[in-house]
Order: sequence, then structure tokens, then C-alpha cells
Amino acid sequence: MKTVIVVGNGMVGHKFCEKFRAHPGNIPYRLLVFGEEPRPAYDRVHLSEYFENQDAKALELAPASWYKENAIELITNHRITDVKNETKEIHTISGESYSYDYLVLATGSAPFVPPIKGVEKEGVFVYRTIEDLEGMLSYAAQIKAIKPDGKAAILGGGLLGLEAGKAVLDMGLEPHVVEYAPKLMPRQLDTRSSNVLQLKLESMGMKIHLGKATNQILGDKVIEGMDFGEDDQLDVDMLIVSAGIRPRDELGKTCGLEMGTRGGILVNNRMQTSAPDIYAIGEVALYNQMIYGLVAPGYEMANVAVNQILGNAEVIMPEEIDMSTKLKLMGVDVASFGTPYMPADKGLSIIFENKTKFLYKRINVSHDGKTLLGGILVGDAEDYNILHQMYRNNISLPENAEELIVGARGEGNSAFGSAIDLPDTAQICSCESVSKGAICNSLVDGKCHSLKDVIGFTKSTTGCGGCKPMVVELVNGTLKSMGKEVKDIICEHFEYTRQELYGIIKVKQIKSYDEALDKLGKSDGCEVCKPALASIFATIYNDTANKEEVIQDSNDRFLANIQRNGTYSVVPRIPGGEITPEKLIVIGEVAKAYKLYTKITGGQRIDLFGAELNDLPAIWKKLIDAGFESGHAYGKALRTVKSCVGSTWCRYGMDESVSFAIALEERYKGLRSPHKLKGGVSGCIRECAEARGKDFGVIAVEGGWNLYVCGNGGATPKHAQLLAEKIDNKTVLKYLDRFLMYYIRTSAPLMRTATWLDKLDGGMEQLKKIVVEDSLNIAEELETDMQALVDRYECEWKQAVENEEIKKRFKHFVNVEDRDDNLVFVPMREQKMPEPWTT
Repeated sequence: MKTVIVVGNGMVGHKFCEKFRAHPGNIPYRLLVFGEEPRPAYDRVHLSEYFENQDAKALELAPASWYKENAIELITNHRITDVKNETKEIHTISGESYSYDYLVLATGSAPFVPPIKGVEKEGVFVYRTIEDLEGMLSYAAQIKAIKPDGKAAILGGGLLGLEAGKAVLDMGLEPHVVEYAPKLMPRQLDTRSSNVLQLKLESMGMKIHLGKATNQILGDKVIEGMDFGEDDQLDVDMLIVSAGIRPRDELGKTCGLEMGTRGGILVNNRMQTSAPDIYAIGEVALYNQMIYGLVAPGYEMANVAVNQILGNAEVIMPEEIDMSTKLKLMGVDVASFGTPYMPADKGLSIIFENKTKFLYKRINVSHDGKTLLGGILVGDAEDYNILHQMYRNNISLPENAEELIVGARGEGNSAFGSAIDLPDTAQICSCESVSKGAICNSLVDGKCHSLKDVIGFTKSTTGCGGCKPMVVELVNGTLKSMGKEVKDIICEHFEYTRQELYGIIKVKQIKSYDEALDKLGKSDGCEVCKPALASIFATIYNDTANKEEVIQDSNDRFLANIQRNGTYSVVPRIPGGEITPEKLIVIGEVAKAYKLYTKITGGQRIDLFGAELNDLPAIWKKLIDAGFESGHAYGKALRTVKSCVGSTWCRYGMDESVSFAIALEERYKGLRSPHKLKGGVSGCIRECAEARGKDFGVIAVEGGWNLYVCGNGGATPKHAQLLAEKIDNKTVLKYLDRFLMYYIRTSAPLMRTATWLDKLDGGMEQLKKIVVEDSLNIAEELETDMQALVDRYECEWKQAVENEEIKKRFKHFVNVEDRDDNLVFVPMREQKMPEPWTT
């Protein structure tokens, strides 16, 4: 029996094992794997998630039992010190030796630590392993015990550096990113996109220091700061070095393998080193004179090495490696593909930038405007998958290429085609090299029957997960083409869509989650179906979050939005933005008494930030006594109905928009729905209330109101579309009752109205038939249901204030009345705005 030894049990080493044992020719081989760390392979891409739950098992790619089940001998906590390629042996640090027929070096890389004076001091860490993270957590706890306002710096503003910045935030320290280059992510982003990313990160509390060369680490034995020269210093209590990687290529050097000038073991397109029986894969391999730091090329290398060893010589690495990537850094979408930025002589760029929403989109096209060459997305990468496929498959661009990033012109149009229209060769999952053909054919051939089957069979979506929306679209499209029913079920515990569950729960008068699970579901439920059913119960019975046994949204529990520093926002309802002087005075008195930060929002309300959990009932009591109610800013419910000043005051006004906005907000306040709802009323076509940017909006015209629905703001803004024109107040209410109830009944969980309309068969024309023409003969039923919800409205804040059991919820600690001393509130007015805003 031949022996294959793998040195390195990281993500790429594990992928080699997985593909090796899945290959039909693997039977006569013994597979032996050495890992230097004390645990099986884990997901290093999502390493920062360890700070959220500190559960190493959650990051495991496979448990130790998986290796035994697949006849893989895994030896952890062992370092290989030497390779003898003449005798085909390896030696461990404990003096043991093992013979091999084929050797696979998957030793990966090590953090690069610049030769800075004092970098060896206590409190300096690298960001690479779970053990590194455990050390950081322990040290951060020591800092916070002495200095609650402790600071930590990250040396490096690249991908890993920003991930480390998220870790610092999670540890409760003030994060400072120090980057030598003049911009963040210098390898992936152009200057403008980097500036937008910087603005977003700064708005989240990150301090950015660019163009800084660190001369030395200050302090005696423990780090106290960083010195940049010329009296430029930064006081910090901890430092995380994330300045790049270096290949772990020492084994290649010891056995005389051909090396790269700047490191890395030289390999050919078969992943063979200069010794034919030794292969190198992942970040230790130098291919095309490059080290590839992304997981997808590493997985492809593992696949090539498996096939070469098992006799399939036709499988080789492509000449060019696609370095496109989509990431979520600190919750911010960042993606680049193809050639991210280029000089004008090679192509032209189309750029969309909105710094107020931290959005930047750039696509690079050929001079004739027909070919997509690459691009960058910051803040919204929803369209990355299809753009990436257009680039990879050389798909012709639409006539107006700018629509790819700013949206299509005209109602109901789309600049993108469907994933179904892509060629079968299109690579949908880069991590696992899965093509569109492989996904669709697995269903057509009968090997798979569902999305779950496809994922298990092809391994698509199991890497970074970025391809899942496209895989879902392909699976659903293929099943429909085969004449099979496609159901968007809520989760594995309920074999129903949200629409079906809504109808069944209403007919059977099911009133609790446990009852629904007993009668309609199975197992114990999950964090997907619990809030979805809570939403349905709230919609049918208009029960408030105080009465729900399962909370619809995490903020519903405390009837307030939790903020970055652990405090809460208080947002009273101010219908139509109209408020009396007396009520203004009360808001001011409350804000002053509890030291709250106040802000007038775009929705014509006054938000009060910085409230501690213990104080919420007392704050609400003062506001309720002054005539205020909850504004539901925390819920999947109606937020506001914005208005202009209307015909009472404005010389252009054609109708009284304020009173109508108040009437609409009073009618639909507290209405729970699949997602938040916003409305607007404009007194004329000058549109000062921005009614067409809302889920519903009315605009005064000659002869009545024009009613628009299904518009959304946010990362992908969409204009609302015309539902009815020149109608009176009563008809507006009638159509709105029907529209809102139909949306609530038929939408999927957490789906905004714009997306719901996009997915509605027949689009706006069909919606007009249902709402205006009553083509389904359900108009009266929809109106009756809405009136019942309106009649059952109760203020959640008032319930909480008047119910002693509910009030017990508002304590930082269960058994004592103590406050949370870790909360630190820095008034926004005392913070400096980021530099670009002042230039």
C-alpha cells in the first residue's frame, strides 16, 4: 500500500484530504496527516467569529471522528522538522520518522512581523490561530480591569488587519488601525473606494492612521505606545501585528527544493515541486511567481494535486488565477473582481459614489463598451456574483452599462439577466470550483432533488458562502423547468412557505409558537422559524412584543434598538412630524435628565440615544404622560409617514399633506409586517416628502392623490411605482389597506416591499389587478383584516410601564439592581468629524 503524507492540516490541507478520499482511485493508499496545531482543521477565513462565542468547535471544518471514518491518520500537535527526499522520509521534532511515496506540503504561511525595535514586548500579538485569539482575549481582559477605556492598535490596514480591527471592537477596546500605505486595503481598492471604506469604518468607531511608518514600540517590558518619529506617537495598551504573510517554506529549504527569490516553494501547473514526488499547495506554493493568499486558489491546488497523485494527469492549474473576492469586513461588504482599477489606455471606468451612505461602485469596461474587465464594490456587493460571472464568461454588456451599478431605468426593468442564462461552464462556486452545469445537471440527472441535496453533492456554498444566492436561483430555476414545484419553505422545521403558514395559522386559530410546532412542524425549531412565526402571530392578532412568547426581532425584547456601546435609543412617535411646544419641552427635559444625545431624523422624529436599560421604563413613563407613544423604531413595523408642510403653509401645496400623513400614521401605527415599513405624503409634485422613496407614498396632483407603492431606500434604493392616480383620501386608505395586508400575507420573511414586488408574478400590473380591480375577490377580506388590526392597537411602552412583570425585564443583571459599569457614553457633539467632511 502506497503512503501519502500531508504536512499541514489547515484549510487547504483538509481540502486535499476531503478530495482525496472522495476520489474513486484512493482505495490502495494510506493517508497520513500532520498538523502543528493541537486541534483538527478549522475555518481560518471566519476566525474573527471566535470573538463572538469563543467556541472553537463552531469553526471546525470536520471533527476528529471524520478523519477516522475516512481512514485518515491525523496526528496533531506535531511539527515536522526535516524532509529527506532521497530516502523519502520525514522527521518530527520528537525524533520519529515516517516514509512516504508522495509528500504534500500544505504548511501555509506565517504572519510577517516587521523588524521593529521593541516588537517582542508583552502585549504584542499576531492574528493567525485560535491560540493567538485566546491570548488576546486574556490580555484584553487584564487591560479592561485596569483601564476601561483601553486602546489597541492593529499594524496593517489590509484584509487581515481590518478583521483584527473587528476583533478589537469585540473585545471592548478602542481600535486604531495603523497602515504604512496612504490608503486602506491598498492591494484591492482604488483611492476613492478606500476613502469610502475609511469613512464607514470611522463612523463605526475605528480610528484610522494612514502613511505611518512605525519606528519602535514604546514601553519597558510591556507595550505602552508606538513611535512614528518626529514626535508623532500613539498611546496604546495592546498591538496586533497584521502586516502580511510569509510562506512556511522551511521544509522546502531543508531538502533542497527549488525556491522563489523572495520565498515560496516553486511548483509547476501540476503542483509538483522540483522533486516530482513532492507537491506543494496553498500559501506555501509559488505558482506563476506568485503566492496566492485566498482560499479558492488553494482549494483548486488541492484538487490538482489529488488528481495528479491518483493518475488523472489532465487536471492542471489554469495559467491565470482569478483573484476576485467578496468579503464582509466589520459588517461592510467589500468586493473586487477582474482588474479592479486600470489606466485609461487599457479601459474606461464607470463610477457611482455616495459618501452619505458609504457606497462606492466601479466597473471597468473595454473602450468599445462591450466587455466587463473588472470592478470594485464597497458598502453594497449584492450584485457581485452576477458581475463576476459576466466578467469570467465574457458576457456582452447592456447598452447602458452604467445600469449595472446604478440600477435600470424605467419601471420593472433589470440590467441583469438570470443566472439560468449563464453558460454551463460558468464557475458559480469559486471555493469548490463548481460550475453552473454541475449544479443544474445534478438535478436533471436525478442525483439531487433539492437545494440541500445539491449542496451536499457538489459542496457549493460550503466555502465562503458568497455564491449561495446564485445557487438557490439555479436550483429553483432548474426544478421549475423540470415541472417540479419549488417551495420557499421557512426552514427544515416547517415544510411551508410564510404565505402558507399565515393562512393555516389564521384558519386553525393557532396562537402560540409551541402549538404551531406541535401541529405543523417538527423538532425544536430554530432561530429562523421562531422570529418568522412571531411575525405571523403579531400580524394576525396584533399582539405586541410584550405578549409574544417568541420575539420577532432581537430588539423587540426591550422595545428599543441597542446601540454600539450597549445603551438603547428611545424614539417616540411624532405622526407627520407635527409636534407641540409642550411636547418638545418634555423631550428636552427627558434628554437632559438622563443625559441622552438627541437627533432629528430624516423621518421627522427626535431620537434620544444613550439610555441605559434600567432607565427605559422611567423614560417611557415621562413621555407617555406627555402624550407620546412608541415609535416602533426597533420593530418590523410601520416606522414613520413623512410629510411636507402642505397647502396650509406652502404656496405650492395642492393639498393638506400634514393632516393626511398624520391620519395614515395613526391608522397603521404598530402594524407588524415581514419587514419595516415607511410612508410619505407630498403636497405637490415637488415631492419634498420624498414619497416615491417609501414603501407607500401619496403625492397631491390636480384631481386628488397619486398613490405609489414598493419603493425602498437603503443600500439599493428603488422608486415606488404608481398604483393608482387622482384618487380621494378615502380611496387611498382603501387601496393601502388592501396593499399592505396582501404584502403581509404573501411576503417571505424579512423581505422589503420592493423585493416582494420584483418577485411577484406579473409585477405591478398584477398588483393593480388585485388591489384596484379586486381580481382575486379578496378586497373586502383584506380591508376587514386591516380594520381588525387597527382596532386592536396597544402601545407597547405603556404596557411595559404598567406591568410589573414586564418591568422586571429591564435590568442589566437578574439578581441585583446594579448598573453596567462597562458602558461608556461619549456625546457625539464632542467627537470630531472625519477629515474628508471638513475639506
